Amino acid sequence: MKNSYIKFIALGSVVVFTLTFSCKRLLNQEPVGSLGATVLANKAGLDGLLIGAYHMLSGFSQTNNDGATIWSAGPDNWSYGGVGSDDAYTGSSLTDQPPFIQIENHTMDENNVYLNEKWVAEYNGIQRANDVIREVPLIKDGSVSAAYGAEAIAEARFLRGVFHMEVAKIFRNVPYVDENITYGAGNYDVPNPGPIWDKIEADFSAAMGATKGAALPLTQQQIGRANYYAAEAMLAQAYMFDHKYSLALPLLTDLLTNGETSGGAKYAFEPYEDNFNAAHNNGPESVFAVQMTVNDGSNGSNGNPGMTLDYPGGGLAGCCGFYQPSISLANAFQVDANGLPMFEPSVANPGVGSFLYNDHQLPSDHGYAIDGSGNYRLDVAGTFSGTPFVPPSTALDPRIDWTLGRYGIPFLDWGLCGGEQWSRGDVCPYNPKKNVFYASVHAGVTDNVLGWAGPLDNANNYNMVRLSQIYLWRAECEVESGDLATAQTDVNTVRNRMASHHEYWVHTYIDNSNPSAGSNTGDANLAANYKIGLYGAVAGTDFVTLGQSMAREAVHIEEQLETGMEGKRFFDLQRWDPIYGGSEPSGYMAGVENFHIKATIIGRFSTTGKPADAAPDLNGHTFTAGKNEVYPIPQGQINVEAGKLKQNTGY
Repeated sequence: MKNSYIKFIALGSVVVFTLTFSCKRLLNQEPVGSLGATVLANKAGLDGLLIGAYHMLSGFSQTNNDGATIWSAGPDNWSYGGVGSDDAYTGSSLTDQPPFIQIENHTMDENNVYLNEKWVAEYNGIQRANDVIREVPLIKDGSVSAAYGAEAIAEARFLRGVFHMEVAKIFRNVPYVDENITYGAGNYDVPNPGPIWDKIEADFSAAMGATKGAALPLTQQQIGRANYYAAEAMLAQAYMFDHKYSLALPLLTDLLTNGETSGGAKYAFEPYEDNFNAAHNNGPESVFAVQMTVNDGSNGSNGNPGMTLDYPGGGLAGCCGFYQPSISLANAFQVDANGLPMFEPSVANPGVGSFLYNDHQLPSDHGYAIDGSGNYRLDVAGTFSGTPFVPPSTALDPRIDWTLGRYGIPFLDWGLCGGEQWSRGDVCPYNPKKNVFYASVHAGVTDNVLGWAGPLDNANNYNMVRLSQIYLWRAECEVESGDLATAQTDVNTVRNRMASHHEYWVHTYIDNSNPSAGSNTGDANLAANYKIGLYGAVAGTDFVTLGQSMAREAVHIEEQLETGMEGKRFFDLQRWDPIYGGSEPSGYMAGVENFHIKATIIGRFSTTGKPADAAPDLNGHTFTAGKNEVYPIPQGQINVEAGKLKQNTGY
């Protein structure tokens, strides 16, 4: 939404011309038309540089000519973290945006243009953060106090850590670029000898300062700016990727005990759906969010860029049908008689740590009906042989219907979801739902950034870290240290948000023909058969009885259920895989991904009742262990870095 307290971020596109930018030779080409450091040596110039650095959290700058499309470099990582995992399909037509299809079926190589655009955008942000650090010592006019200069540097180091962490998650072996890498100094070709987690951790530690409030403040007057606790959360996340659980644990405990938002609100759970509604941006669950605004004079440049394509191809949006939730993700929400996930080692793929839910397809729940011969047929008209479509009675975790759109289930305030009818050019039963705008506030939270797509650039913030992740990261640390009882408490705290608040579940409309009239209330009017239980509520389901291995799986599936369709899944699987120090069995990530491909091929059917080349974007493809856990370094970057950059294994 257009809010005054986040104008600090929204002005980013206005000042981009003053800043360092990334092109093919990112680190050694002087920016054309930029203002010199001496011109900016005052508080206004420093603030402009800092605004520009924050703006690059969106991954996009129209005026900077950095080469990135608005959907390849967004912070939500919907392609790299979502489509590249078992969370989602590319969707849309199978001939539209081939680079995304390559990411989905793991055939991308070093020439994939979107990988290069993501690289360019993140290093653009890194250099902007470095501009801030370099500028502070040059300000001699008295407009910047020592305290404010130190805070600006702390914010810049925080941002530099975030940008580096983004490329480290995707490419792993990346150059670390600090403020000493300057134009014309002869040292701009920076190698990538291995992971840089220690340097990322150092940036976040510096942003926190030696004591609370010594660098980043505990609260900010402008909510979009990072505070101490945002840096603490990012440092904990870096430790999780670095598998330094003992170092992450006390940080996570401090966050849960003392943490507060930049606006000074104590961290607290809110209705689950509020995390994905622009009307509730910067709520008490938001640890650090990328600020998005529309209708602010930027023609959509400050809106949520990645989501521009990620709406249902039908319904209120009409474009563009990308980022379709997967059959595997939907299956994960099935629960047993106790309301707990089905996460036993897979019968079909034992020893890989796959989950039993992959063996439990929900064909009728995919928007398909079964004909008299037992074949699956798409129920495109909402009826089959004159029988109205009725959603199946399978018991499901209630988060499913806030995570994805299912045929016949209320879709926000748009109306009943159209399922496959709302996808585009591909047999895909589910629709994206998180970060989709509400019909009632459509005009106020969207903008037109593409022209051809209409007003689809929205004001939903992207939560890089939210409260539930802090609990679940701490549960991971506790499982690895053997403190299973406390880990169970943390997981149950996350689950209890839904278990204790049935009013947060999706309910039927008062009037299906007029969704704006609102929803019914009470358990008699639930949209589906929802059930969610707590671990330990029934004998034999507590973490101590389950043991460390099964407790670990319980935490991992909870992270999938809680953050599905938020672009995080690929990176969770990556850090859990032992190839990079994770505690899952050998071949874990490849096993999960390949089982997802199998589930997709089994679960997709044509309108004629026969397997329709099943899943042409995935059929015949596999995820290769030891290679596809990370993405290839863009060849264009290797070419311009004078041989200093080395390609990742297998590419």
